[in-house]
Amino acid sequence: MNDSLKTLLVIAFLILILWNLGAGLYYMLVDKGESKRTVNALTRRVALSVGLILILVLAIWMGWITPHGVGA
Repeated sequence: MNDSLKTLLVIAFLILILWNLGAGLYYMLVDKGESKRTVNALTRRVALSVGLILILVLAIWMGWITPHGVGA
């Protein structure tokens, strides 16, 4: 897999996570507790975050990406 494609995948996940976080804030301010849209948006955010972590762990385990330390 191309390095730029891997970077694009991670950035896409981060954008979706931020989008759902913003949607949760918007729904919290607009709905005033009348619907479950806030909970659904924040649930999707948590699911995307866990999914991104699992994808990164799998990619490291399979050798598709190699982690590096700062200043190593």
